Amino acid sequence: MNEILTAADVASSSMKSMAPPSPPSSPAANPSLVSALLAFSLAQFLKLFTTWFKEKRWDSKRLLESGGMPSSHSATVAALAVAIGLEEGTGTSSFALAVIFASIVMYDASGIRLHAGQQAELLNQIVCELPLEHPLSSVRPLRELLGHTPLQVCAGAVLGCIVSYLMRYSG
Repeated sequence: MNEILTAADVASSSMKSMAPPSPPSSPAANPSLVSALLAFSLAQFLKLFTTWFKEKRWDSKRLLESGGMPSSHSATVAALAVAIGLEEGTGTSSFALAVIFASIVMYDASGIRLHAGQQAELLNQIVCELPLEHPLSSVRPLRELLGHTPLQVCAGAVLGCIVSYLMRYSG
């Protein structure tokens, strides 16, 4: 079929081709990225307070460590998935990718990494009980706080969802 073009259509299309290309957007203009980074930062910051509540001491190293309450990994990937869903819709490939990615990260945090941390704790205990003359008795201890309990993962995921929702609908 032949299309009928009006003078307004021709003028509009020629004006679009003459327009300068739009400047590249900065990462700060990406609401999904900002939501994910904000959720991560907030989760890491909250670990200071949850550590104080649990152990009655301030531990600034918690700002940079993995493990603990809430899970910053879960907060990050949940915030990313929700932000993409709110921005692009839940029927997009980007949202599907983000949900699968989030599921894998959260499963890994509460499963494999949690068990690796428990094994490290047991191995450290065994090494501490070795006689001083044993070659492994002076080995530096393994990191024990690697993974998360299911509650820590859920708390991180809820935090991430809240951050993305507030980023989208506040202000």
